[in-house]
Amino acid sequence: MLDSAKTETLLEVNNIEVIYNHVILVLKGVSLSVPKGGITALLGGNGAGKTTTLKAISNLLQSERGQVTKGSIHYRGDPVQDLSPEALVKRGVVQVMEGRHCFEHLTVEENLLTGAYTRTDGKTAQALEMVYEYFPRLKTRRKSQAGYTSGGEQQMVALGRALMSKPETILLDEPSMGLAPQLVEEIFGIVKSLNENEGVSFLLAEQNTTVALRFAHYGYILESGRVVMDGKASDLRENPDVKEFYLGMSEEGRKSFRDVRSYRRRKRWLS
Repeated sequence: MLDSAKTETLLEVNNIEVIYNHVILVLKGVSLSVPKGGITALLGGNGAGKTTTLKAISNLLQSERGQVTKGSIHYRGDPVQDLSPEALVKRGVVQVMEGRHCFEHLTVEENLLTGAYTRTDGKTAQALEMVYEYFPRLKTRRKSQAGYTSGGEQQMVALGRALMSKPETILLDEPSMGLAPQLVEEIFGIVKSLNENEGVSFLLAEQNTTVALRFAHYGYILESGRVVMDGKASDLRENPDVKEFYLGMSEEGRKSFRDVRSYRRRKRWLS
């Protein structure tokens, strides 16, 4: 368990606004922080602004005609919102995109090696062996074309490729998407091991609130481009609003969103 009073802040996002196409306001004053050695969950439904937040941090918005118009983003105390994605990778911040985005025509091992292009320490071979230690399945499939591997294996390739750059912080977008529950547990278990054994910090965007809050130390809940709640993961798991609207639980027991005719927030959500 992290001691927030003694932990260094790596990433700090301060009141950012993001606009697409000079017109569409997507993020409306989002603030969050990621401590060194922590797993921070960014939670919310589809369209809440999770992926946009990650892309604002990794500087991938420009390719989608988006831009940060207000606020600031600092990494280790330095402003980074004007850095190129490559320069940010060299600083130790890497994003694993939603949907894996493997190079399907390349082999698993070739995909992994593309993640090491910014390394200058000559330790690519050692990094590859470390990835295979965490993902032994990839070692057995290393000569297979990535496009012919399973969804779970492709998620492992995407995460392993990020590890090849020797990251300090990984921005991980929807790692559970499209995976069977057993594979979700396996992926999150590896995330936990990387955090505990390698000291990698994570900002994890996820719709699967139940799993995310079991592995995260701290969480932020986004709705319509705003942070509506944040707190320790253990506290969020026990919060009645989170239980009802994100975990499918209420004082009446488990229920489906289909059964909720009126979807209303309590007053404190709107403050």
